[in-house]
Amino acid sequence: MESLVKFVEDEFVPKKEFPKFSAGDTITVYYEIKEGEKTRTQFFKGVVIQRRGSGATETFTIRKMSGTVGVERIFPVNMPALQRIEVNKKGKVRRSRIFYFRGLTGKKARIKEIKG
Repeated sequence: MESLVKFVEDEFVPKKEFPKFSAGDTITVYYEIKEGEKTRTQFFKGVVIQRRGSGATETFTIRKMSGTVGVERIFPVNMPALQRIEVNKKGKVRRSRIFYFRGLTGKKARIKEIKG
């Protein structure tokens, strides 16, 4: 049964090519929003907190600060509205899911950047 699900995912779910990114990276996600008949592109720039799942059901969570309020958004990798992803900074973290990042403020909330 699992092989049948995997076969359907591989054959019928369209794959998009995005750059490699992981937790701790700062990325900008451009996605399409439909308002009535009009469509426009909006972006969301923040730090990747986690990547979860695999294949067609893979998602990633991004967190940004909007003023003093933290805003998180979950994006499915195969979302049709996703246009492109830009990796702005590669971050050095020691975990694959950095939920502790939610509790940090100020200078403690900085992530070291990987040069290169």
